[in-house]
Amino acid sequence: MQATPKFRRKPEGNPDPAIRRSDCPISSVLDLIGDKWSLLIIRDLLMGKKRFGEFMQSPEAITSSILTTRLKWLQTCEFVEAHQYETKPPRYEYRLTAKGQSLRPLIQEAARWGHRYLPNTWELPASFLA
Repeated sequence: MQATPKFRRKPEGNPDPAIRRSDCPISSVLDLIGDKWSLLIIRDLLMGKKRFGEFMQSPEAITSSILTTRLKWLQTCEFVEAHQYETKPPRYEYRLTAKGQSLRPLIQEAARWGHRYLPNTWELPASFLA
């Protein structure tokens, strides 16, 4: 019996399919965006946030070091791209790629489900859910 290789994803690593835990599509998606923060960053991007400081204002209170790490990971996975808008000091705006935008229906359904079944959760704006 062959041992299944352990998955050790490092956010600065490569999202190579060879490091997935299994070939299950759900497991593979979770390997990319199943951490505590990635979908929230994508949610914020879908809602119009672009800059580091805007992400820091989200109610979940992500730390700057985790935000930096996750933004780099999302770039590595080709969900997000960074565009420099200032050189001294270097500052970036973040945008979803087409691949990142394609996550919108998944996030919309998660939001609908959460609002329906989890008491005291806020409903996302209609413009986001359309």
